[in-house]
Amino acid sequence: MPLRDLPPPAMLRAFAALAEAGSITAAGEALGVTHAAISQQIRALESHLGVALVQRDGRSVRLTEAGEELGAAVSGGFALIGDAVTRITGQGEGRPVQITTTPMFAAHWLMPRLAGFRERFPEVELMLNPSPQLATLSPGGVDIAIRHGKGDWPGVVTEMLIASEYVIVAAPELLAGRKIGRAEDLLELPWLQEFGTNEVDEWLKSQGVTEARAKLHSHLPGNFLLDAARRGEGVAATTRALIEEDIEAGTLTVLFNRGPVAEGYHIVTRPGPLRPPAAKFVKWLRAHKTAAA
Repeated sequence: MPLRDLPPPAMLRAFAALAEAGSITAAGEALGVTHAAISQQIRALESHLGVALVQRDGRSVRLTEAGEELGAAVSGGFALIGDAVTRITGQGEGRPVQITTTPMFAAHWLMPRLAGFRERFPEVELMLNPSPQLATLSPGGVDIAIRHGKGDWPGVVTEMLIASEYVIVAAPELLAGRKIGRAEDLLELPWLQEFGTNEVDEWLKSQGVTEARAKLHSHLPGNFLLDAARRGEGVAATTRALIEEDIEAGTLTVLFNRGPVAEGYHIVTRPGPLRPPAAKFVKWLRAHKTAAA
Protein backbone atom coordinates (compact mmCIF):
# COMPACT_ATOMS: atom_id res chain seq x y z
CA MET A 1 0.00 0.00 0.00
CA PRO A 2 1.39 3.46 -0.90
CA LEU A 3 2.34 5.62 2.08
CA ARG A 4 -0.21 8.24 1.09
CA ASP A 5 -3.00 5.69 1.57
CA LEU A 6 -1.99 4.71 5.09
CA PRO A 7 -3.95 6.11 8.05
CA PRO A 8 -2.48 9.22 9.73
CA PRO A 9 0.24 8.40 12.31
CA ALA A 10 -1.78 9.93 15.17
CA MET A 11 -4.54 7.38 14.62
CA LEU A 12 -2.07 4.52 14.49
CA ARG A 13 -0.27 5.66 17.66
CA ALA A 14 -3.56 5.82 19.54
CA PHE A 15 -4.55 2.36 18.32
CA ALA A 16 -1.12 0.89 19.15
CA ALA A 17 -1.42 2.31 22.66
CA LEU A 18 -4.88 0.76 23.04
CA ALA A 19 -3.69 -2.62 21.75
CA GLU A 20 -0.80 -2.64 24.23
CA ALA A 21 -2.59 -1.13 27.25
CA GLY A 22 -5.88 -3.00 26.89
CA SER A 23 -8.12 -0.06 27.79
CA ILE A 24 -8.83 3.42 26.50
CA THR A 25 -8.03 5.02 29.85
CA ALA A 26 -4.65 3.28 30.11
CA ALA A 27 -3.87 4.15 26.48
CA GLY A 28 -4.55 7.82 27.20
CA GLU A 29 -2.25 7.72 30.22
CA ALA A 30 0.50 6.11 28.15
CA LEU A 31 0.33 8.88 25.54
CA GLY A 32 -0.38 11.69 27.97
CA VAL A 33 -3.80 12.51 26.50
CA THR A 34 -7.41 12.12 27.64
CA HIS A 35 -9.40 8.95 27.12
CA ALA A 36 -11.76 11.02 24.97
CA ALA A 37 -8.89 11.85 22.62
CA ILE A 38 -8.05 8.15 22.29
CA SER A 39 -11.68 7.28 21.58
CA GLN A 40 -11.85 9.98 18.92
CA GLN A 41 -8.71 8.68 17.17
CA ILE A 42 -9.96 5.07 17.25
CA ARG A 43 -13.30 6.04 15.71
CA ALA A 44 -11.51 8.08 13.07
CA LEU A 45 -9.29 5.09 12.27
CA GLU A 46 -12.28 2.77 11.93
CA SER A 47 -13.96 5.31 9.65
CA HIS A 48 -10.77 5.67 7.58
CA LEU A 49 -10.46 1.89 7.11
CA GLY A 50 -14.16 1.08 6.98
CA VAL A 51 -13.54 -1.78 9.42
CA ALA A 52 -14.61 -2.27 13.05
CA LEU A 53 -11.48 -2.60 15.18
CA VAL A 54 -13.00 -2.70 18.67
CA GLN A 55 -16.16 -3.98 20.27
CA ARG A 56 -17.59 -1.61 22.85
CA ASP A 57 -19.45 -2.86 25.90
CA GLY A 58 -20.24 0.09 28.10
CA ARG A 59 -16.90 1.50 29.26
CA SER A 60 -14.90 -1.58 28.28
CA VAL A 61 -13.57 -2.42 24.84
CA ARG A 62 -11.93 -5.40 23.23
CA LEU A 63 -10.28 -5.81 19.88
CA THR A 64 -12.07 -7.50 17.03
CA GLU A 65 -10.26 -10.09 14.92
CA ALA A 66 -9.30 -7.32 12.48
CA GLY A 67 -8.24 -5.19 15.43
CA GLU A 68 -6.01 -7.96 16.80
CA GLU A 69 -4.28 -8.31 13.44
CA LEU A 70 -3.77 -4.58 12.98
CA GLY A 71 -2.75 -4.13 16.62
CA ALA A 72 0.05 -6.68 16.32
CA ALA A 73 1.31 -5.10 13.10
CA VAL A 74 1.18 -1.52 14.37
CA SER A 75 2.74 -2.32 17.75
CA GLY A 76 5.53 -4.26 16.07
CA GLY A 77 6.11 -1.44 13.60
CA PHE A 78 6.37 1.21 16.29
CA ALA A 79 8.72 -1.04 18.28
CA LEU A 80 11.02 -1.33 15.25
CA ILE A 81 10.93 2.43 14.75
CA GLY A 82 11.73 2.99 18.43
CA ASP A 83 14.69 0.61 18.27
CA ALA A 84 16.03 2.32 15.15
CA VAL A 85 15.67 5.79 16.66
CA THR A 86 17.54 4.66 19.76
CA ARG A 87 20.35 3.20 17.65
CA ILE A 88 20.84 6.10 15.27
CA THR A 89 20.56 8.84 17.88
CA GLY A 90 22.66 6.95 20.36
CA GLN A 91 20.25 7.65 23.18
CA GLY A 92 21.90 4.87 25.13
CA GLU A 93 24.48 6.40 27.44
CA GLY A 94 26.85 3.56 26.64
CA ARG A 95 27.63 4.58 23.05
CA PRO A 96 31.00 6.34 22.94
CA VAL A 97 31.20 9.97 21.93
CA GLN A 98 32.85 9.93 18.50
CA ILE A 99 35.23 12.83 17.86
CA THR A 100 37.20 13.62 14.74
CA THR A 101 40.02 16.14 14.44
CA THR A 102 43.39 16.49 12.76
CA PRO A 103 46.28 14.33 13.99
CA MET A 104 48.25 17.49 14.84
CA PHE A 105 45.51 18.95 17.03
CA ALA A 106 44.83 15.58 18.64
CA ALA A 107 48.47 15.02 19.56
CA HIS A 108 49.47 18.51 20.64
CA TRP A 109 46.32 19.97 22.19
CA LEU A 110 43.60 17.42 22.87
CA MET A 111 45.49 14.39 24.19
CA PRO A 112 47.48 16.32 26.83
CA ARG A 113 44.16 17.56 28.29
CA LEU A 114 42.01 14.42 28.11
CA ALA A 115 43.04 13.20 31.55
CA GLY A 116 41.17 16.20 32.96
CA PHE A 117 38.04 15.22 31.05
CA ARG A 118 38.19 11.62 32.26
CA GLU A 119 38.61 12.82 35.82
CA ARG A 120 35.54 15.05 35.58
CA PHE A 121 33.34 12.74 33.49
CA PRO A 122 34.52 9.16 34.17
CA GLU A 123 31.21 7.76 32.92
CA VAL A 124 31.69 9.10 29.37
CA GLU A 125 33.55 6.93 26.87
CA LEU A 126 35.33 8.70 24.02
CA MET A 127 36.27 7.42 20.57
CA LEU A 128 38.88 9.69 18.96
CA ASN A 129 39.56 9.48 15.23
CA PRO A 130 42.52 11.67 14.23
CA SER A 131 42.33 12.23 10.49
CA PRO A 132 43.16 15.04 8.05
CA GLN A 133 40.06 14.06 6.08
CA LEU A 134 36.79 15.87 6.77
CA ALA A 135 34.22 13.53 8.29
CA THR A 136 30.46 13.72 7.91
CA LEU A 137 28.57 14.27 11.15
CA SER A 138 25.62 11.89 11.24
CA PRO A 139 23.21 10.30 13.73
CA GLY A 140 24.82 7.19 15.11
CA GLY A 141 28.20 8.25 13.70
CA VAL A 142 30.57 11.11 14.40
CA ASP A 143 29.20 13.42 17.10
CA ILE A 144 31.76 16.22 17.17
CA ALA A 145 34.50 17.54 14.90
CA ILE A 146 37.25 19.99 15.80
CA ARG A 147 38.51 21.68 12.65
CA HIS A 148 40.59 24.67 11.65
CA GLY A 149 39.20 27.36 9.40
CA LYS A 150 36.83 30.31 9.34
CA GLY A 151 33.93 28.26 10.66
CA ASP A 152 31.65 29.08 7.74
CA TRP A 153 30.95 25.49 6.71
CA PRO A 154 27.36 24.85 5.51
CA GLY A 155 24.93 22.55 7.25
CA VAL A 156 26.68 22.45 10.63
CA VAL A 157 26.87 24.46 13.85
CA THR A 158 30.29 25.93 14.60
CA GLU A 159 31.74 27.57 17.69
CA MET A 160 35.24 29.02 17.98
CA LEU A 161 37.41 27.06 20.39
CA ILE A 162 40.82 28.60 19.74
CA ALA A 163 41.34 31.71 17.63
CA SER A 164 44.89 31.47 16.35
CA GLU A 165 46.91 32.60 13.37
CA TYR A 166 48.92 30.34 11.13
CA VAL A 167 52.67 30.86 11.33
CA ILE A 168 55.71 29.70 9.40
CA VAL A 169 58.31 28.29 11.79
CA ALA A 170 61.65 26.54 11.81
CA ALA A 171 64.22 25.40 14.34
CA PRO A 172 67.18 27.78 14.78
CA GLU A 173 69.54 24.93 13.85
CA LEU A 174 67.92 24.63 10.42
CA LEU A 175 68.24 28.34 9.71
CA ALA A 176 71.96 28.29 10.52
CA GLY A 177 72.21 32.05 10.68
CA ARG A 178 70.33 32.72 7.45
CA LYS A 179 68.63 36.10 7.25
CA ILE A 180 65.02 35.50 6.33
CA GLY A 181 63.15 38.52 5.00
CA ARG A 182 60.89 37.09 2.32
CA ALA A 183 59.41 33.76 1.30
CA GLU A 184 61.98 33.22 -1.44
CA ASP A 185 64.68 33.06 1.22
CA LEU A 186 63.21 29.75 2.38
CA LEU A 187 63.05 28.02 -0.99
CA GLU A 188 66.30 26.11 -0.58
CA LEU A 189 65.21 24.68 2.76
CA PRO A 190 63.20 21.49 3.20
CA TRP A 191 59.54 21.91 4.09
CA LEU A 192 57.23 19.80 6.22
CA GLN A 193 53.54 19.44 5.40
CA GLU A 194 50.77 17.46 7.07
CA PHE A 195 49.13 14.69 5.06
CA GLY A 196 45.92 15.84 3.41
CA THR A 197 46.62 19.57 3.76
CA ASN A 198 48.06 22.27 1.53
CA GLU A 199 48.96 25.08 3.93
CA VAL A 200 52.53 25.31 2.63
CA ASP A 201 51.50 25.63 -1.01
CA GLU A 202 48.77 28.14 -0.15
CA TRP A 203 51.15 30.28 1.87
CA LEU A 204 53.87 30.26 -0.79
CA LYS A 205 51.29 31.22 -3.41
CA SER A 206 50.03 34.06 -1.19
CA GLN A 207 53.60 35.35 -1.08
CA GLY A 208 53.83 35.36 -4.86
CA VAL A 209 55.94 32.22 -5.02
CA THR A 210 54.61 30.07 -7.85
CA GLU A 211 57.70 27.93 -8.48
CA ALA A 212 56.93 24.27 -7.80
CA ARG A 213 58.80 23.09 -4.72
CA ALA A 214 57.19 19.67 -4.23
CA LYS A 215 60.60 17.97 -4.24
CA LEU A 216 61.40 19.79 -0.99
CA HIS A 217 58.22 18.73 0.80
CA SER A 218 58.10 15.92 3.32
CA HIS A 219 54.50 14.87 3.92
CA LEU A 220 53.99 13.62 7.46
CA PRO A 221 51.13 12.71 9.79
CA GLY A 222 50.33 15.78 11.85
CA ASN A 223 51.29 14.12 15.12
CA PHE A 224 54.87 13.73 13.81
CA LEU A 225 55.22 17.05 12.01
CA LEU A 226 56.01 19.35 14.93
CA ASP A 227 58.54 16.93 16.40
CA ALA A 228 60.29 16.88 13.02
CA ALA A 229 60.27 20.69 12.92
CA ARG A 230 61.79 20.84 16.42
CA ARG A 231 64.59 18.53 15.28
CA GLY A 232 65.39 20.90 12.43
CA GLU A 233 64.15 18.63 9.65
CA GLY A 234 62.19 21.32 7.84
CA VAL A 235 60.15 24.52 7.78
CA ALA A 236 56.54 24.07 8.87
CA ALA A 237 53.25 25.93 8.64
CA THR A 238 51.18 25.45 11.77
CA THR A 239 48.80 27.08 14.21
CA ARG A 240 50.54 29.34 16.69
CA ALA A 241 48.37 28.11 19.57
CA LEU A 242 49.98 24.67 19.32
CA ILE A 243 53.56 25.91 19.63
CA GLU A 244 53.47 28.82 22.09
CA GLU A 245 55.75 26.96 24.51
CA ASP A 246 58.22 26.21 21.70
CA ILE A 247 58.29 29.87 20.71
CA GLU A 248 58.88 31.01 24.28
CA ALA A 249 61.60 28.40 24.79
CA GLY A 250 63.30 29.25 21.49
CA THR A 251 62.86 25.72 20.15
CA LEU A 252 61.05 27.14 17.12
CA THR A 253 61.40 30.55 15.51
CA VAL A 254 58.46 32.35 13.90
CA LEU A 255 59.52 33.49 10.44
CA PHE A 256 56.21 34.74 9.03
CA ASN A 257 52.58 34.91 10.06
CA ARG A 258 49.43 35.12 7.99
CA GLY A 259 48.26 38.46 9.35
CA PRO A 260 45.16 39.24 11.44
CA VAL A 261 43.46 36.32 13.14
CA ALA A 262 40.40 35.38 11.10
CA GLU A 263 40.57 31.63 11.59
CA GLY A 264 40.94 29.11 14.36
CA TYR A 265 39.91 25.72 15.64
CA HIS A 266 36.14 25.32 15.84
CA ILE A 267 33.83 22.92 17.65
CA VAL A 268 31.62 21.52 14.88
CA THR A 269 28.31 19.72 15.55
CA ARG A 270 25.10 18.89 13.74
CA PRO A 271 22.09 21.21 14.14
CA GLY A 272 19.80 20.22 17.00
CA PRO A 273 20.34 18.90 20.51
CA LEU A 274 23.38 16.79 21.32
CA ARG A 275 23.31 13.44 23.05
CA PRO A 276 23.95 13.94 26.79
CA PRO A 277 27.48 12.42 26.69
CA ALA A 278 28.42 14.55 23.67
CA ALA A 279 27.01 17.64 25.39
CA LYS A 280 29.31 16.96 28.35
CA PHE A 281 32.33 16.87 26.05
CA VAL A 282 31.35 20.15 24.38
CA LYS A 283 30.85 21.73 27.81
CA TRP A 284 34.35 20.61 28.77
CA LEU A 285 35.80 22.00 25.54
CA ARG A 286 34.16 25.38 26.19
CA ALA A 287 35.94 25.57 29.52
CA HIS A 288 39.21 25.50 27.54
CA LYS A 289 38.31 28.23 25.05
CA THR A 290 41.10 30.71 24.49
CA ALA A 291 41.39 34.12 22.90
CA ALA A 292 43.46 34.87 19.83
CA ALA A 293 47.00 33.59 19.94
